[in-house]
Amino acid sequence: MSALMLAMFMCGCSSREEHELDALFRGIFPEGEPGAAVLIMKGDRVVFEHGYGLADLQTGDAVTGDTFFNIASCSKQFTAVAVLQLAQAGLLSLDDRVSAFFPELTAPIWDDVRIWHLLSHSSGVPDKRGYLTREEKISGDENLATEYLLNLDRLNFAPGTGYEYINPTFVLLGRLVERVSGQEFTAYVHDHIFVPAGMGESLYFDRDRQDLIPRMAHGYEYDDVSSMPEERTAGTSEGPKEWYEYDFGEETFFATRPDGGIYTSVREFVSWEKALREGSVLDREWLEQAWTPRTRVSGSVYSEYQNRPGTWYGYGWFIEPRNDGLGLVIYHTGDNGGFKILAARYPKSDALVLVFANRADWDRHGVKTAIEKISSL
Repeated sequence: MSALMLAMFMCGCSSREEHELDALFRGIFPEGEPGAAVLIMKGDRVVFEHGYGLADLQTGDAVTGDTFFNIASCSKQFTAVAVLQLAQAGLLSLDDRVSAFFPELTAPIWDDVRIWHLLSHSSGVPDKRGYLTREEKISGDENLATEYLLNLDRLNFAPGTGYEYINPTFVLLGRLVERVSGQEFTAYVHDHIFVPAGMGESLYFDRDRQDLIPRMAHGYEYDDVSSMPEERTAGTSEGPKEWYEYDFGEETFFATRPDGGIYTSVREFVSWEKALREGSVLDREWLEQAWTPRTRVSGSVYSEYQNRPGTWYGYGWFIEPRNDGLGLVIYHTGDNGGFKILAARYPKSDALVLVFANRADWDRHGVKTAIEKISSL
């Protein structure tokens, strides 16, 4: 029996699915270039797992299921679960005013902003970080990401009446976890989420300790190498093009954590999925609250991110009710530097689809749709 046939036998997937999926991803992530780790689980069995391309162009290390990617905004679900754990323990209510925990937010606009508004991107709080220099944004941390909130004097809409996807409010939720739990945010997530979920190596980015990230992939972009990084605009320059590194040091606000700082692998993310299913990090009734459509994304005039028909946001997850037999699709995407991430759950069939890529030049929605058709999720 060939190695390929043995792998298909062990994972239980059909040869048709295996070959069609493999052809799909080989076409998107060619050898010798930045690539992706792809994993599909049905029930409690991983039915497809392959690495494509390179994790590090300098060393030539290949992408595998153990390669660690920055999962960017897919980190938001972990922050949401941390907040929901505190609510489950009775230490806060999701309907509490945010200003009750942040007395420094004294402007009247904060009177009606509740915790659940932050969790669902429906607070009306705008992202006003745009006045910073590029150097400030590149080195930006949680303090720099949220300091403008102290002087904020208007909201874009009344809380609970619209959708605007922004990162600073999730950074604020990380601060909330610290103030309520009395524990530094990343330490809290490690102790209360990573450890009970069995995510033994997952961690948050630390600019001063990047050596702690195991089997780390770098993010890459493909563009004109004759221009400075701040002048690069994909598809518009005239000089020679090649892959260049695009993560910390090149991308802005890479070092903030509650909104997008986790490094993990597709294999460790499977442990997260199982922990959610088994209730080992959060009771089912609270998870169901997170997976309930709260904020209508479709048609928002304030934010384009994932703004497509039939899309909602819960607490830390996008929700896509489907009428094609798939039921709810509960997912999140992540974009940070050269990293482009998809993590989608299909509760009706107990399926999980993961595509962790260290290049951003691929059609994530199109790939998601193709996987759904090939794999009969």
